[in-house]
Amino acid sequence: MRYRLLGRTGLRVSQLFLGAMTFRAATPEVRRVVDAYAGAGGNVVDTASMYGESEEVVGELLSGRRDRFVLATKYTGTRDRTDPNAAGNHRKNLVASLEQSLRRLRTDYVDLLWVHVWDRHTPIEETMRALDDVVRAGKVLYVGISDAPAWVVSRAATLAEWRGWTPLAGIQVPYSLLRRDVERELLPMARAYGMSVAAWGTLERGILSGRYDDPAAPASRVSPAALTERERAASRAVGEVAAELGATASQVALAWAMARGTHPIAGVSGVAQLAENLGACGLALPEEAVRRLESAVEFRLGFPREFVEQADRSPDVYGEAALRLDGR
Repeated sequence: MRYRLLGRTGLRVSQLFLGAMTFRAATPEVRRVVDAYAGAGGNVVDTASMYGESEEVVGELLSGRRDRFVLATKYTGTRDRTDPNAAGNHRKNLVASLEQSLRRLRTDYVDLLWVHVWDRHTPIEETMRALDDVVRAGKVLYVGISDAPAWVVSRAATLAEWRGWTPLAGIQVPYSLLRRDVERELLPMARAYGMSVAAWGTLERGILSGRYDDPAAPASRVSPAALTERERAASRAVGEVAAELGATASQVALAWAMARGTHPIAGVSGVAQLAENLGACGLALPEEAVRRLESAVEFRLGFPREFVEQADRSPDVYGEAALRLDGR
């Protein structure tokens, strides 16, 4: 396992994050998963306040070794469906959710607190100031935001910079060969601000793992008969590349996301699946394989990216030196 720095901080985080959303009890198998992940050098465990019993399970599993992990959780989701203020990104819910998470996780601080989803009804100024306050109180070390538009994240980052608040260290987004929308705005924005990118859904509910390639395969999160031709095309391409490289389809799909600079969040059902996913960490994809993977299904950056990139090369816009400019 290799490590990268979290955003513009000095915190070392592993290539692959361990997703704890499906942790419902501290069973022997779940404990073995965490042990195997740590044994491979993994150090980021990602959970959330709205993942049912997950936080309690993580707290139990990390007992006695909590400081060796980068513990990440999220807030936004409701704590009480009958209380209108028990959800959202406002200060009241942040404070109450964080205190609840700390109790469940059996710790007095979390390493990384994610805003779980953009709350359109709470000013981003309130959210960023409240996040800065819990950092200054020592209950949170770093902050990030998940599932939000690029313009919201950019505004939040600028507010933090101008007002001396805790900066966003990362974003969390859905990202896979089947879902590359974030390449239009969010990934370039993250690079510009020096934010890490955690990717969820990289295997697309198992579609890109090849488990549904056979129409007669048993349905799980997906019915094989319901797959679209686009989904089948992507799965075929991943499977072909995997066969050529002596890898599995899951490893290829995860390695592709890692090569794009993201940290896939691996949610696994057991040690065998974790071991397979960990194999992606050392898998280098040849350029030709990457081209085949990315051309298997249509994707266009669209406006404004394509327009701006075309203008960059236009002598009519930037003069005759346009094609001789190397840039940064």
